[in-house]
Parts: sequence; structure tokens; C-alpha cells
Amino acid sequence: MLEYIKDGDTILAIIVRATYKHESVSFFTPNNFSQQLGYMNRAKGYIVEPHNHLQQNRAVHNTQEVIIIRSGSARVDFYSQQNAYHSSRILYHNDIILLAAGGHGFEMLEDTELIEIKQGPYNDTIDKQRFEGRTDNFLLS
Repeated sequence: MLEYIKDGDTILAIIVRATYKHESVSFFTPNNFSQQLGYMNRAKGYIVEPHNHLQQNRAVHNTQEVIIIRSGSARVDFYSQQNAYHSSRILYHNDIILLAAGGHGFEMLEDTELIEIKQGPYNDTIDKQRFEGRTDNFLLS
């Protein structure tokens, strides 16, 4: 399953559930995203020719991050660009999420291992703005 979390025309996040399947190659992100997220299903014997990626100058205007749930589960809360609460989802083992815009927060629902991928170098002091989020204890609204 694939889910786009949108606030109007703005994609806040893309969730790729562990159960997602496609017959070949599918990219989920628009070309203007600084992170590209896709899925590839290749048959035995398929060859990706050896290659390298050439240096390119790219302007990155906001940090987008990919989170992979290795184990456990977590609730992710989505916020608009103006920090207003939008919605929440539960992420489970092997789910993948691209956090593209707006704000977000997490609550671990059990012991949870995460892998995070984002642009670098990342500086927590100047690259992140914290704000007051939801304070109630809820699973989903």
C-alpha cells in the first residue's frame, strides 16, 4: 500500500507500507523533491550495469528525510507548514516514510528501531525548529 499525506497541494509525507508490491519500477516523488523515493522489482539475473554518480550542483531548500522502521511501531504526527496539527498514522515493521514538508513528531508505541536518511551535513542547531505539538495521549484521530 502507498499513501500520500497532503495538506492541500503540498505533500507532507509518502508512506510505503511493508506490503507494497509493484511489477517493475515505480517512483513516488515528483521531480522537484530533493530526495527521490522509488521501488524496484527486478527478476533474477537482471543486471544493473556498474556506474557512478557524477557530481552535480543542486540547491536544497529544505531537509527531507526517509525513515525505515526496522522493528517495533511508532505514531507519526503530521503538521502543516504553519505548525498546525494535520493528522497521524501508525508505522510498523518495514514501513518506509518520506517526510517531505511541514512538521512532524513521533511517539514510539513500543521499543522501536529506526533508520533515518537525510541530506547532510546536518546541523541540529540551524536545521531544525522545534514547536509545541499535540499534548494529548491518543492513538489516531
